[in-house]
Amino acid sequence: MELNERITAITPSLTLAIDAKAKALVAAGQSVCGFGAGEPDFDTPEHIKEAAAKALRDGKTKYAPNDGIMELRAAIAEKLLAENKLSYKTEQILVSNGAKHSLFNIFMALCREGDEILIPAPFWLSYPEMVRVAGGKPVMVRGSEAHGLKVTPAQLEAAITPRTRALIINSPSNPTGMVYTREELRALAEVAVRHNLYIVSDEIYERMVYDGAEAISVGSLSPEIFKRTITVNGFSKPYAMTGWRLGYYAGPVEIVKAGSALQSHSTSAPNTFAQYGAVAALRGPQDCVARMVVAFDERRRYLHKRLTNMPGVTCVCPTGAFYVFPNISAFGLKSVVFADRLLEAEKVAVVPGLPFGADENIRLSYACSMSNIEEGMTRIERFLSKL
Repeated sequence: MELNERITAITPSLTLAIDAKAKALVAAGQSVCGFGAGEPDFDTPEHIKEAAAKALRDGKTKYAPNDGIMELRAAIAEKLLAENKLSYKTEQILVSNGAKHSLFNIFMALCREGDEILIPAPFWLSYPEMVRVAGGKPVMVRGSEAHGLKVTPAQLEAAITPRTRALIINSPSNPTGMVYTREELRALAEVAVRHNLYIVSDEIYERMVYDGAEAISVGSLSPEIFKRTITVNGFSKPYAMTGWRLGYYAGPVEIVKAGSALQSHSTSAPNTFAQYGAVAALRGPQDCVARMVVAFDERRRYLHKRLTNMPGVTCVCPTGAFYVFPNISAFGLKSVVFADRLLEAEKVAVVPGLPFGADENIRLSYACSMSNIEEGMTRIERFLSKL
């Protein structure tokens, strides 16, 4: 059977594959320490669940407007202005089925056949697949450990061609946990503006920052940068709402309208009553987020210390998100082989760095219990001692 080549060329998510394999071992009665999925282990806060439940009781079960209910888009605009210093009108905001869906809409709207999209590496594994499906060409720009796994303006300049259309910025980052400073972001954004590029700023981990790091919205840096920036965010990470599937993007009206048209013929509007929960998330108390970040910080510091005390392991200390990305190249194994052998020998599930553009690394999420982290580190130490 002949299928669409853009679809058959998609590489299945190794993150989900590892997670599925680990769950199968658990189902078979094995004790598995999982560091795979990027999903907070906290429950959605009660006031958010109650708002969605009330919406159900009030009959908010019909189709919503394609772009999202006006109350939610207004709450998003309020949030972006107050917290991110970004002034967007409601018609510049599109609510979608998760931040991943928002990114897909953006790339489908932006990419013309053969357009190049600059992707700093290591990168979230879905970026290049989305770009390819949209007809674009992902161009990786690799950050080094010496520079904290960040890319430099000079690297961007060297990668730009007449076909370059946009730059993706993900700060705080999945998978590295690095956070660009205001000055670093400004320097990267000025390169993009100088070359008339769009900036797709994925800010889903903005609330998870540590050690005095600050998550800066790229579009807030200057009026010129704002005009070229598309800001992506959602509810899954800060409010532990992963299963609610709600995200959004804000940007130039033309790009939002294009994404809206696509969404109207694909998924239509997101879940109606879930959107009322999202309104409560934005307008309700935020102490629930602060408590999660405190817990993540404790786990981050413990996990990084244990890893860097293991002979042969190097690891840039993350200052954002909830991942560490240690380098395991000293052991002579590529990341997929390393992860497979670790899961087989010690029942520890980590994600290979290969799909993130770094085959010498593995990714561990600390969005899991401290007991899981402690036991997992002991098992990894034992595994490494035998290599």
